Amino acid sequence: MPNKSSLTMDAVYTKPGYLFRRMQQIAVAIFAEECRAYDLTPVQYAALVAIRTHPGIDATRLSAVIAFDRSTLGSVIERLEAKRHIERKPAAEDKRVKLLYLTRSGVTLLRNIMPAVDRAQARMLQPLRPADRKTLMALMTQLVDLNNEVSRVPLRAEDALEHLGRSG
Repeated sequence: MPNKSSLTMDAVYTKPGYLFRRMQQIAVAIFAEECRAYDLTPVQYAALVAIRTHPGIDATRLSAVIAFDRSTLGSVIERLEAKRHIERKPAAEDKRVKLLYLTRSGVTLLRNIMPAVDRAQARMLQPLRPADRKTLMALMTQLVDLNNEVSRVPLRAEDALEHLGRSG
């Protein structure tokens, strides 16, 4: 163990985990600023996009498609339903399974929020030079892909969509 005098905050500030966590905080803050008028979180936005892309998806498959914890996703779905952006309908083959669909309000919200989402995404990378933005995105994509299996909720989009009989 390093002696007390040699241990500095650089032991935290210079580590990838700390930097990823800070960037996540910054990304959520920027999204919240840009999308404030729409009362939507980044996870709610991802859920709406996935439901729009895959109408009739169930919550378990939605969890896999957006790589979000199934137990926490329940409250996300409840909030979106309370805001009348989605509706749940029983599956024909098993009434216990609820399928998710966008409402007109949800479709309108997604159409209207897109410029704000695009601004948020651009702001996150804006301080970097264009070439560095491209490099960062390529490296982050590679890291996420190569570390997917280590995640508490690995992305399983292909597996989830295979059960829907669709590709995506």
